[in-house]
Amino acid sequence: MASMSTVIVNEIFKSIQGESSRAGLPCVLVRLAGCNLDCSWCDTKYAQGQDGSEMTIDEILQKVASLSCPRVELTGGEPLAQAGAVELLDKLCEAGYEVLLETNGSLDVSRVNKDVRRIIDIKCPASGQAERNLWENLEHLTSKDEVKFVIADRGDYDFAHEIVKEHDLTARCKVIFAPVWGSVTGAMLARWILADCLDVRLGVQLHKIIWPDEDRGV
Repeated sequence: MASMSTVIVNEIFKSIQGESSRAGLPCVLVRLAGCNLDCSWCDTKYAQGQDGSEMTIDEILQKVASLSCPRVELTGGEPLAQAGAVELLDKLCEAGYEVLLETNGSLDVSRVNKDVRRIIDIKCPASGQAERNLWENLEHLTSKDEVKFVIADRGDYDFAHEIVKEHDLTARCKVIFAPVWGSVTGAMLARWILADCLDVRLGVQLHKIIWPDEDRGV
């Protein structure tokens, strides 16, 4: 098991950010190993377990620096499942990077550095993990943060629509509705959003469009 000063890293690479409001921008992805959920549509199954290398935070910072990019995202798996993730986020902020965190919404985000752009994935019913949402996380949202709903069918869309209204999310932060690749088309989700006059961002997985035949390192 990793200590507070180390984490288990599945992969580190530079790519074009494929999701979030930063989609299209160069970004270094630091993918930590392990996840506490098992979403039905997960496209990073290879990072669910503990496959990877134990690295110190200094080693990660050196690797990130070597890739010459102003933007870093910590992702997984579920990065907050590792104790050292919060310290790593702090050190990335101290180093002057624009820092993003992609988290599955089941673990407490209040302990994360406020300079980090927290992208919280609220699980919809088709994921099979909706009961694991930690709703208290919504209380900690700021205008810098983002909330993402991954949508596999109309039931997921209706669920997401209701949560957005109930918590007035579009007035608090950026909200992204993203279709599950191969289940809902972007055009279909766009029609639903437009019909309901929702002020949310349609998010497609840009990296899958740019590199359709590659599953890792993009």
